[in-house]
Order: sequence, then C-alpha cells, then structure tokens
Amino acid sequence: MWSVTDEALLAGMAAGDPDAAAAFVARFQRRVFGLAFTIVGDPRTAEDVAQEALVRAWRHGSAYDPRRGSVTTWLLAITRNLAIDVVRVRRPTAVDPDTLVALLLADVEAGPPDVAAARDDAERLRVALTVLPPEQRRAVVLAGIAGLSAREVAERESIPLGTAKTRIRTAMQRLRAVLVSPERAE
Repeated sequence: MWSVTDEALLAGMAAGDPDAAAAFVARFQRRVFGLAFTIVGDPRTAEDVAQEALVRAWRHGSAYDPRRGSVTTWLLAITRNLAIDVVRVRRPTAVDPDTLVALLLADVEAGPPDVAAARDDAERLRVALTVLPPEQRRAVVLAGIAGLSAREVAERESIPLGTAKTRIRTAMQRLRAVLVSPERAE
C-alpha cells in the first residue's frame, strides 16, 4: 500500500477499503496533527481536530478534485479550517487578577520557603497593580497574566489595537519601575 499514490489511497478509503483507510491515516496523521497543534496550541484539542479532519476526508473523499490541488493540500485545508473554527469558538473568560495570582501560587510541590517567597512576590505585584490606572491594569492583566494577545485585548476592551499595545507597554514599564525599585511604590 505504501507505493500507492495519495489519490489512489483517498479513492480506496472513500470506497470503504479498510487497508486504504489505514494507509491513508498512517501517511497523513502526523502532518494533520502538526498543523492542528500549530493552530490550536493544545495537544488534546489538536487530536480532536486531526481526527475530525481525517473523518471528513473519509466522508468526502469522493468529492476530491485533483484539478484543484493535491490530496495533501486538500486534507490540510480541511484541517486548517477545522482548527480555525475551534479557535474561534473558544471564548476566554474574565478572571479576577487576585484569583490568577492564587492559581499561580497553588504549586503543591513547593516547600514553605518557596511558597512564602512566592506570596511576597504576589503581594508586591498586587500592590504594584493598584498604582496603575484601571485601563492599564486590565490591559496588563489580560496580556501578561491571562495570556491574551494585544489584538485580543483590543477586542475585549473595544479599543483600537494601537491603544491596547500602548496600554500594555506603559503598564509594563510602570510595573517594572515599581517592582525593581520598591521605594517608588510608596
């Protein structure tokens, strides 16, 4: 089966040949998973996307038109579209900054000195965040702690992208100044 063309494998899979289906999956599973993982960033979600892409290839294999591109291109386009749909459906949820800090401190492997130092750092960060104007505080928490991109911060806050970038950068500079030199916080 390995010397068979991609088109022949797809046709065999679409016709219900289990050997062709197994060979098709074996040939393409790594590329499909890799693309899905690159887009969604989570291995479990990428596995789901890859599986769905291969199922769709099986279901719609008879609709494949070689004049429009190779089997690889067709299959990776299916994968890409599914992965983008998954990313679009994900909705980040707003989380209170203190809750995020508490989650960061929940390391059960850390010993008492590490936990105490982490709590001190968290308290310094909490105090430093109170120095910031509310819009900068939200922007830096969304970007720095929640991990949103500047574009996502802009969308969430309903502000232009440049404004979001400026708020994040200015907040980071102020936090750095306060945290590097604690006497400035007073």
